[in-house]
Formats: sequence, C-alpha cells, structure tokens
Amino acid sequence: MQRDHGGNLDWARARWGGDDWIDLSTGINRVPYPVPALPDWAFTALPPATARTALLRAAGAAYGTTAPILAVAGAQAAIQLVPLLRPPGLARIVSPTYNEHAACLRACGWQIEEVADIAALSGADLAVVVNPNNPDGRRWRRADLMALVGQTGRLVVDESFADPDPQHSLAPQAGISGLVVLRSFGKFYGLAGLRLGFVLAAQSDIDRLAALAGPWPVSGPALAIGTVALQDQAWSRATTQRLTQEVQRLDRIATGLGWKPLGGTALFRLYHTPDAAQAQDRLARARIWSRIFPWSPNLIRLGLPGAGDEWQRLMAVAP
Repeated sequence: MQRDHGGNLDWARARWGGDDWIDLSTGINRVPYPVPALPDWAFTALPPATARTALLRAAGAAYGTTAPILAVAGAQAAIQLVPLLRPPGLARIVSPTYNEHAACLRACGWQIEEVADIAALSGADLAVVVNPNNPDGRRWRRADLMALVGQTGRLVVDESFADPDPQHSLAPQAGISGLVVLRSFGKFYGLAGLRLGFVLAAQSDIDRLAALAGPWPVSGPALAIGTVALQDQAWSRATTQRLTQEVQRLDRIATGLGWKPLGGTALFRLYHTPDAAQAQDRLARARIWSRIFPWSPNLIRLGLPGAGDEWQRLMAVAP
C-alpha cells in the first residue's frame, strides 16, 4: 500500500494555486484548544521531570486509566517505536487503515498480513487495530478486543480518534501484559503541530519504549499545554457535543453533492463518490482540500470545517 497522508497542502497549492485553503484532509479539529500562556521554562530549559509527571497524571485522569503511560512526540512516534518492542515476526493489521502501521512494521523487518476483521488477528506475533478506524470509522467493542489479548503476542490498539468516543476505549483496561494502547493529543485538541501523544501499556513495555524514545521525547511547550488542556473537562465535553452535532451537518452537505455517507467519526467523515479524483478537484477549485486514497477510485474523506465562514465556503460548492 502506498505511504500517503492528508495535510499535503503544499502539493495542493502547487497544482491549484492560492493561499486561502481550508484543510479538511486530516481529521484534525479546526477549532483548536486555546493555547494558554506558557511558563518561561517551556522554552528555556530542558523538559523537566516534574512537568512530565504532571502531564502523565493529567493524561491518566483524562483517559480514565491507572496504566503506566509514556508521552511521545505524537502517536506517529509511538507507531515507529512499537515494532522495536520485540524481534520481527508476523504482524496482522485490520485494513484498510492508517498506512503508517504497516509501513513502520515493514521497515523493521516484520512480515505483514492485512486482514478484514479482528477475528483474523489470532495467532499473530503482533496485531494492530485502529479503533475507531481511519478512514471508515469502524468500531469494535471492548469485550471483543480484550478477548484477543493472549491470542496474539501483543495487541496494539490505536485510539487516535477516540476522544469523542470514550465508550469503546481500552484505556481503562491498559496496563496488562500483551496490550498496548496509543492515544493522540493533537487531533481532538486541534494542536497537531505540538506533536504530542501517549502510549498506555504494561510497565515492561513502557520501560522499553522510554529507553528507545530517549530522555526528552516531548518538548517543554507540549508538556505545558498538554497538561492544561487534558485537565479542561468542560472544553472536552463542549467540543464533543459540537463535533457530534456538526457531523450531521457535514453529511447533509455531502449528500447534496451526490455523495453517499459511509461512516466516520466525530472528527472526519467518509463518502462514496462516482469519481473521487473529480470530487477532490471540485473542492480544490474552491480552495478546500480533501483526502482521497490510492487504493480506491470512489472514496473521499473530509474533516469538519471550523469557523462559520469555512462552512459557508463548503456549502457554496454544493448545488
């Protein structure tokens, strides 16, 4: 599978021109958490252990877990480290999904098998499930996923889009041997450039990953902002409510464009179109960037617009 990503606005600008783009290709919340004033040490000192401890405490409370946690420079950093937890073997990945899992495992010498559902994961040395899945939003129940722990050498559950959908999260069950849960901070909080994510796992796995990540895997600003944001439950609840309502609005606009909703999450939606490249071109001419996939001629994914004028520009594209 080709290693491609959303967020490639430089390529869009080079092809269609213009600077006033609305990037809906990534599933990142476009109404970000308001960045607080930062202490001087966030920029002038090496990231202190006390700040790291405060961040991990905030993350544990936000995710409802007492599991050991490692903060890293985004979920992507964790995805690149996980293949190094043990010698390469057989990895099975529920696909299609975020393609960095397969790419990083393959780069580390793992044999990759892509499967259609979690029922086919048993027996793998390492199994990967993105829950909710990217790009179709498929979800698996906690009980069904927990039943796989022990049937695979290590079960990795990527919950990068789980913040608005905590009822399916395995974070409360994390900490047991054989289970690794990944969380992203930047998507839900709209601060992807901060590069912050978390690994929740058994202490032995956290110790190994921490040694691989090095002494300062997270910047001072990320420690400070992440701690404040993760403790702001009022903002989290209000944002979840807003996103949940706005996905319905996005589905209505897409239906007006002649697209069929196929699912998604509160941060992105997936649609079937007669011609995905043509649909992307139509949006791009209005300086709205979307995500299409090299493995499908019909699928297009959109994140949610942010400010009101962004919604107006998207609606203007619909007939």
